[in-house]
Amino acid sequence: MPTYRFENTKTGEITEELMSISEMEEHKKKKHINLLPPTQMNIVSSVGQIDSKTDSGWKDHLNRIAERHPESNLGKRYRRQGVVESKTKNVLAKHRARAKKK
Repeated sequence: MPTYRFENTKTGEITEELMSISEMEEHKKKKHINLLPPTQMNIVSSVGQIDSKTDSGWKDHLNRIAERHPESNLGKRYRRQGVVESKTKNVLAKHRARAKKK
């Protein structure tokens, strides 16, 4: 439930109340009560990466896509590689780097 700020126009007193929207609407109808604008906004955002909050079914789906497109960014991130394939890639990368130097 949100917190609302109210001002009593008779006394000048400012109060903060924790209530639902319907309760706030009823409270505003009282005489000598004004609803004040909020002083600060509470912004909620996600923390971390989107795949840390997904279920295993979605991760399996990403893995299947990565298997079909191994050189894509998705493939580099989600594709499961075997030991032989990983070592072969390292050797090829090493030889390509040597060839560029020559």
